[in-house]
Amino acid sequence: MTSGAVGGREAALSPDAGRTLRGVVWAPDVCAARFGDPANRWDPEVEVTMALPSERSNDTLLPDLPGGPLCAFRARASFSWRQLALFLESESELRLKNMLTSPLQMSTFISCLGMYDWSLATKFFLSVLTFGSAIYSSGSKRHLKYILQLLSMEIFGCFALTELSHGSNTKAIRTTAHYDPATEEFIIHSPDFEAAKFWIGNLGKTATHALVFAQLCMPGGQCHGLHAFVVQIRDPKTLLPMPGVMVGDLGKKLGQNGLDNGFAMFHKVRIPRQDLLNRTGDVTPEGTYVTPFKDSRQRFGASLGSLSFGRVSIICMSVSNLKMAVSIALRFSATRRQFGPTDGEEIPVLEYQMQQWRLLPYLAAAYALDHFSKSLFVDMAEFYRDVLKKNWSARQAELGREIHALTSAGKPLASWTAQRGIQECREACGGHGYLAMNRLGNLRDDNDPNCTYEGDNNVLLQQTSNYLLGLWARQGQGGARFESPLKTVNFLEASSDILGRRFEGPSGGGCLDSSVPLAAYEWLVCYLLQESHQKLDQEKRSGKNDFDARNNCQVYYCRSLALAFLELTVVRRFHAYTHQPSVPPSLRAVLGRLSALYALWSLSQHTALLYRGGYFSGEQAGKMIENAILDLCSQLKDDAVALVDVIAPPDFVLDSPIGRADGQLYRNLWSGVLQQSQVLERASWWAEVSTNKSVVGSRKAKL
Repeated sequence: MTSGAVGGREAALSPDAGRTLRGVVWAPDVCAARFGDPANRWDPEVEVTMALPSERSNDTLLPDLPGGPLCAFRARASFSWRQLALFLESESELRLKNMLTSPLQMSTFISCLGMYDWSLATKFFLSVLTFGSAIYSSGSKRHLKYILQLLSMEIFGCFALTELSHGSNTKAIRTTAHYDPATEEFIIHSPDFEAAKFWIGNLGKTATHALVFAQLCMPGGQCHGLHAFVVQIRDPKTLLPMPGVMVGDLGKKLGQNGLDNGFAMFHKVRIPRQDLLNRTGDVTPEGTYVTPFKDSRQRFGASLGSLSFGRVSIICMSVSNLKMAVSIALRFSATRRQFGPTDGEEIPVLEYQMQQWRLLPYLAAAYALDHFSKSLFVDMAEFYRDVLKKNWSARQAELGREIHALTSAGKPLASWTAQRGIQECREACGGHGYLAMNRLGNLRDDNDPNCTYEGDNNVLLQQTSNYLLGLWARQGQGGARFESPLKTVNFLEASSDILGRRFEGPSGGGCLDSSVPLAAYEWLVCYLLQESHQKLDQEKRSGKNDFDARNNCQVYYCRSLALAFLELTVVRRFHAYTHQPSVPPSLRAVLGRLSALYALWSLSQHTALLYRGGYFSGEQAGKMIENAILDLCSQLKDDAVALVDVIAPPDFVLDSPIGRADGQLYRNLWSGVLQQSQVLERASWWAEVSTNKSVVGSRKAKL
C-alpha cells in the first residue's frame, strides 16, 4: 500500500496496529527530503509507523443505526455487525469513512469519494494518483517540481495514452516525439486526426498538464518505442490551450458526465528534454539514447506499469458500486412486504427463496472481491517498492508478470460481476428500483465504463491466459517448476494428480464449506489449461501462424481459462482469510457461509464444463451444488441486513430513499417524490393539451 500525510503528519496505510510499512508518502516536505540520490533517482524507502487510535469507543466509531422496520431483521443476525466491521477494516479506515479523522488511506478515500460521486472521485484519481504516481514511479529528481505543483493544486493532470484509432494496441500509438539536439527539446506531434489523444479523462476542460505517451524518435531516424512525456496543455491561470495544442471535450457519455473526457492534437509542440520521464530510458543532451534495460520488451512493460495500478483501482471501483447496489436492494427487500401465507399477512420479499437466490450471492461476491482487491493492492505496492529500489531480480520479474496476469483478469471479473449484480438489484427492487432517485440506474451507468477503460475486458483476459499457457509450455519442455511469488499457480505442480480426481460429495451429503468448490476449481483450471494448450497446438500444427492460432483459441478455451483462474484465486484468498485462526469465534460461521456461497455460486456457472470434462457425473453432483447454494442463502438471510450495515456508506452518500438505514421505505420514497423540483406544478406546455385548444390555422406567423 501507499502511505499518506495530511497536515504535515506522516501515516502508514496499515491494516494492523503498530505495523511498519515502507512506501510512498504524498507530502511535499517528505518528498523533498527523499531526493539527492547521486544516480538521479528517487530513494523509495520511507519507513513510517502508525499505532491505531483508541481514544474513542467503538460505539462512537460505529454509532447506532436509526430505529425502524429494519431493526427486526438486525435482531436476527448471528453476529455483531460492529465486530465484523472492525475485523474487516482497520480503525483508521473506519474513522475515515465516518469522517472522524483525516484521510489516511488513499484507496479508502477514493472508494468513499466514489460512492458519493464517481465523476468527482475519478477526476481526483486521474490527476493525483494516475498522473502523479506515474511521474513518481517513472521519473527522477528533475520531475519533483510537478509533484509539488500537483499537490498544491497549481496544476491538474491527466494520463494521455489512447488515441482515436488505437486503444488496446498501445504499441501502435502514433503520436511522435522527435528529439532536436540543437535546442535540447522534444517535438511532440500528431501526424493526423487518427493520432489525436482520445478518451482522456480530465483533458476535456480542466487538465493543465498531460502525461503524453509518444514514440521516441532520434535524429538518425531510429525509434525507441513508447515513452512518457510531461506536456503542458493549458495555461493554469487562464485554462486557454498552449500554442500548438488543439484540445476539446468529447461530449455527453452514457454515465459519469461530471468527468470531462477529451481529445488533443499536437502540432510540433516543443518541450524541454528534461520533460521525458527517464526511469526506463533517457536521452543525453547530445542525442544519445540510454536505458538500463537490455530487452526492449522489458522496458516497454515497465513504462506501462502504471496501468496495473489503474486496473486494481477499477476492481475497487466496481466492488464499491456492487456494495451500494446490494445495500439498496437488500434493505428494500427486508422492508418491502408482498403476499403471505394468509390473506391478512404480508411478508418481506427477502423471505422468498427466489429473492435470496437473486441477491445474496452478489452480497457474498462484494465481500470476496473486496478482500481480493485489497490484498492485490498490497501485493502490487510491494512490487513497486522494489521497482523503485531497482531490485531487478528474477523473482521481481516473475512477480511483475504474475501481478499483470491477476490485474488483467481481475478487472473483467469485478466489473462484469458488478454490472450483472447492479442490474439484478435493479430488477429485484421492481418498479421502485427504476426511479432515478433510488440511484440503481446511475450506478449501472457509472459502472459501465469499468468494463472498457484500462483495457477491454475480453482483450485483457488474453493477457492472463497467455501467462498460464507460457507456464504450461515451459513445464512441458522440462523447464522451471510451477512456482510464483504469490503462489497463485503453485497448485499446477500437481496437475497430473488433480486431473485424475473426480467429485465426491463430502460426508453428510452437503458441501457448505468453500474447501469443496476450491478442489473443483483446481481441477477446472487444470482441465481448461490442458484443453487450451491442446487447442493452440492443434491450430499451429494445422499451419496457422501464431497470431491466427491464438485468435482461434479464445472462445470457449482461453477466455474461460482466464476467468476460472481468477475466480479460483479470489475463492482461495477469501477462504484463507475467513478461515484464519484470528477470526473471532462469533464471526466464523457467517464469514464461512459468505466464502462458501461465493465459491459455489461462481463454480455453478461452470457446471457444463465440469460435466463435459468428467469431474461431475450423474445428476447428484449438480443437485448437491444447487441445494448447497439455496441452503446457504437461507442461512444468510437473517444476517443479510447486518452484513449490509457493515459495507453500506452513510445515507447521505448512498443517496437512495429505498436504501436508507432506518428502513422507512414508503415514508422515505414518498418524501423523495414530493421533494423533486416542480413535482406538483402544471406542465409548461399545458395549453397545448388542454380542452380549450386553439383552432387550427387561427394563429398567424410571427416572422
